[in-house]
Amino acid sequence: MPVMGFGLAADNVMITKGSTPLEHVKASVLAAIQVGYRAFDTASLYLTEGVLGESLKEAFEMGLVSRQEVFISSKLWGTDCYPQDVIPALRKSLEALKLEYLDSYLIHWPFALKKGTMYPFLTPDDVVAIDIEGVWRAMESCVELGLTRAIGVANFSIYKISNILAFAKIPPAVNQVEMHPVWQKKKLREYCKSVNIHVCAWSPLGGPGNSWGSNSTLDNPVVKEIAAKHAKTPAQVALRWGIEKGVTVITRSFNPVRISKNFQVFDWKLDEEDHQKINSITQESTDLVRNFFVNPINGPFKTVEEFWDDEL
Repeated sequence: MPVMGFGLAADNVMITKGSTPLEHVKASVLAAIQVGYRAFDTASLYLTEGVLGESLKEAFEMGLVSRQEVFISSKLWGTDCYPQDVIPALRKSLEALKLEYLDSYLIHWPFALKKGTMYPFLTPDDVVAIDIEGVWRAMESCVELGLTRAIGVANFSIYKISNILAFAKIPPAVNQVEMHPVWQKKKLREYCKSVNIHVCAWSPLGGPGNSWGSNSTLDNPVVKEIAAKHAKTPAQVALRWGIEKGVTVITRSFNPVRISKNFQVFDWKLDEEDHQKINSITQESTDLVRNFFVNPINGPFKTVEEFWDDEL
């Protein structure tokens, strides 16, 4: 899996309302391929599987890249997180992507959603417990059927991963989580390394511009100081830091200039002093879990701490 990925988590409300035209997204994917991106991350939730499929088809036909040179990931959304729905959901994703197989397929979150639930219009009762063993068995069947080369999870804690490892025939290959200098996930990263699970960082810049994210990473004085020292942008420092921590960073931008700048992180390095300073940054998570997936009355996760199994 490449250490730099291009994310297609375009706000699905923006997509459906037309403020992020699909042709604009397609042009961004093609620009990313030309810059050098080879990993592309999408999900059924994002409503961008189809436009990524169109972009890849065009790129293959133009000779910009071959199928074997790209790493394509998608995710199983909560409304399909039921054992009988996993394979049909993946087949639907493959149809949209115009591909015969994925390189990795992930369980998007460690819960299921009641049928008919529409994100982001969740109610406190929509989040329900997942039959993780049944769902994981179905994920393993996806590998056995040749529909994906690897399977994994996203937003899973150490405890939740260890639970899967206790019964899995095919262990998770990836855990994709929010990770950036202001939310470093050190314990989780160390655990994943110990059990040979690759960590992939979504929101490696802290989610600026998103309702659940902030500018806390890009505006952090330590990150800005290190950026000035190396004549780089704060975003480049954050991405370089993630890569040097051994993870894949998934960036998202539909701006050609930023797409190119984000990729300019391979011809320089942070030094030990930089890492020590970043290690000292006060840690804080986004409010995504709190705002959408915690139900203090009767949900499977009544607090953020319970969602992360007190690993915060």
